[in-house]
Amino acid sequence: MLIYMIRHGQTDWNAEGRLQGQKDIPLNALGRSQAVRNGERLREMIGAAEGFAFVASPLSRTRETMELLRAAMGLDPEAYQIDERLRELSFGDWEGHTLKEISRMSPDRKRARTREKWSFIPPGTTAESYEILCWRIGAWLQSVDGPTVCISHGGVIRSLFRLVGNLAEDDAATAPTPQDRILRIDTDHSRMEWF
Repeated sequence: MLIYMIRHGQTDWNAEGRLQGQKDIPLNALGRSQAVRNGERLREMIGAAEGFAFVASPLSRTRETMELLRAAMGLDPEAYQIDERLRELSFGDWEGHTLKEISRMSPDRKRARTREKWSFIPPGTTAESYEILCWRIGAWLQSVDGPTVCISHGGVIRSLFRLVGNLAEDDAATAPTPQDRILRIDTDHSRMEWF
């Protein structure tokens, strides 16, 4: 089974190094151009995408990325599904802050996150670790029943590095997740490749 996983385009908070998590931050101009370019590239890779399901996280940055991508592919921009499980990792009380700000506010907690990024849960009642996110993404992955194009988030992609690519926790938690590339996932052979 093939999944083409694409991270949403850049937002101003990405550019500023702010933890977005589940805050609903819109794309910026660069993010919109990344979405269009990924759509053009995906059209080159899979053509008209017949037989493919299209699904996105419910956050506006992923929905806008999906709509721009589908338009660039010559498809109806709004003909896709939303799946709540594809939301980004929640950073709890840290959302909206940079890591530098967090280091000043809570140096001990920041050091703990650096030591054990995969299992660390930030402060706040909604906060999640990458391990918790992995449970949610694993449930989504089990529900995928055919070729799929998915627009989601960096944390979701890191979960897939662990679930499909069998990366070690530390490696998955720190792996790059570019916004201007497409990750091709072959779940049958546990292969993942950036394009």
